[in-house]
Amino acid sequence: MSHPLRDALPNDLPGILDIYNDAVRNTTAIWNETPVNLANRQAWFAARQQQGYPILVAVDETGVLGYASFGDWRPFEGFRHTVEHSVYIRGDQRGKGLGPLLMTALIERARDCGKHVMVAAIESGNAASVRLHERLGFVVTGQMPQVGVKFGRWLDLTFMQRVLTPDAKPV
Repeated sequence: MSHPLRDALPNDLPGILDIYNDAVRNTTAIWNETPVNLANRQAWFAARQQQGYPILVAVDETGVLGYASFGDWRPFEGFRHTVEHSVYIRGDQRGKGLGPLLMTALIERARDCGKHVMVAAIESGNAASVRLHERLGFVVTGQMPQVGVKFGRWLDLTFMQRVLTPDAKPV
């Protein structure tokens, strides 16, 4: 099954909002507990555009099936070549290959932006996400027990990363 990928447009934001808020309400993929509104996603979209960072969407006739993006990992100059990404799939589309499709395209876009490392911060119990990242060449670089809370339980965080440009020289 192939789905077209493209850069998100402002009219994709309601679909992105629905996917985001579903993850807030029902998963530990996002550690926020309060759903956001369209203005929040519009501000996020504008910030990504201003930074020159992509928001990719997979779409079909039903709308946005999933999306992926990255942003600065930390707000200090020394981290300018490192980004942290997010990938979210609509609930009825999970397990259908959209995650790897979006991630592969996002990795290429990060390289195109001159990024050297992509970081993933994954709730440690999310075995499917950890496996996806391992298949895409990410390695576990850290474990942080009980640093978050959601649904009345402590959450552990797994950091993974992939070096995108192994031969690059720092500038």
